[in-house]
Amino acid sequence: MHSGLAGRTLRNYMKDTLLGKTLAELRETAVSAGLPSYAGGQMAKWLYRRRVRAMDWMTDLPKAGRETLSGLYELGLTAPSECIVSSDGTKKYLFPVSCPRGDGRYEDSAVEAVMIPDGDRRTLCVSSQAGCRMNCRFCMTGRQGFHGHLSAADILSQFLAVDEAEDLTNAVFMGMGEPLDNWENVRRAIEVLTADWGFAWSPKRITLSTIGVVPNLRRYLDGCRSHLAVSLHNPFPDEREALMPAERAFPLRDVMELVRRYDFTGQRRISFEYTMFAGLNDDKRHADALVRLLRGLECRVNLIRFHRIPDFPYESSAEPVMEAFRDRLNRGGITATIRASRGEDIYAACGMLAGRHGN
Repeated sequence: MHSGLAGRTLRNYMKDTLLGKTLAELRETAVSAGLPSYAGGQMAKWLYRRRVRAMDWMTDLPKAGRETLSGLYELGLTAPSECIVSSDGTKKYLFPVSCPRGDGRYEDSAVEAVMIPDGDRRTLCVSSQAGCRMNCRFCMTGRQGFHGHLSAADILSQFLAVDEAEDLTNAVFMGMGEPLDNWENVRRAIEVLTADWGFAWSPKRITLSTIGVVPNLRRYLDGCRSHLAVSLHNPFPDEREALMPAERAFPLRDVMELVRRYDFTGQRRISFEYTMFAGLNDDKRHADALVRLLRGLECRVNLIRFHRIPDFPYESSAEPVMEAFRDRLNRGGITATIRASRGEDIYAACGMLAGRHGN
C-alpha cells in the first residue's frame, strides 16, 4: 500500500542503519564491509536519490558486499502503519518507532507525520520526538509526556515512506516533539535533505519550529540556512510561562536577543507562531506588546486558531477578534496573517498530534 512498504513495521533496532548516514560515514561503512570507499557514494545515491526499499536493490555493489552490509546494518526504512485522510485532503500517517530509554532497552511508541496539499505544494509536517518534554498546556503531544528521541532514520522515513514521497515540495519540523531538543538527529536529517549527495533540496524548502531552545537555536542558525518559526503565543513572560513551562528554562527575552543577531532580510525567513485563545491572549494589550517585541525585525506573525483538546479550559478566539488582532499588528508595522486550519477532523491540525491509532 504505502510506496511498496506494506507489511513492514518496526525495523531491527539492534542494528545500525544506513539511512541517516552522511556521505563520509557511508564511505567508512563501505570500507568496513570490504568495499572500496567510493561505494559509499553509490550507497548515498541508492538511499537518497533512488530511494531503495531493500539492500539487494543496490545492484552496482558486489553481491558479497551487499550480503556483508545486510549482516552488519539495517536499511533503516520504516513504513507507516496507518493513513487517515481528511475531508480537506490532508493525510495523517502513523509511524511505529522504538526509542532508546538510556538503559540499553527500547520503548515502542508511534509518531505522526502530516501531508498538507495546497495547490501544487505538498508540505510534510514532520515529527522529531515521540512525545515532548516541553509540556505546553495546549498541545496534545506535550500532554502525553516524553517517550524518546527519533533517530535520523526515523525522521527520514517520514519523507521516504509516505505515498507522496516523490511529490513533496516543502517540509516543516512542526510535528510531534521539539526539534531542537533532538538537535543532533534533526541536524543530521536536514543535512541529508539539503546535501548534494542527499535529497539535494534547497534549504528554503524547510522550516523548523521551536519554542526557543537557545543553545541549539544558536547552532541551528549558525549551521543551517533553512527558515525558522518561533512558538511565541504570548508576549508577556509570566503569561507565556503559564502556557509554556519551558519559558522558565528558555526565556523569550533570550530567544529574541539571539535571533536579532541574525539577518532575516535575505532568503532565510523568521516567523512567529501565535495560537489565539479567547480572553487569554487576544486583546489590544497583547497586540501592542507584540508590536513592541518584534519592531525592527523582518518577520511574519502567523495567527493560529486553537483546536480544542480535552481538559484545557480555553477556546479559540472568534474570527472577528482574530481579524482585529491581525489588523492591529499590521497597522503597527508587523506583517500578520491568519493561518488556515487543515486536518482538524482527523486530529492533524496544530497541537493535535498524539501518535494514536484510529483518530
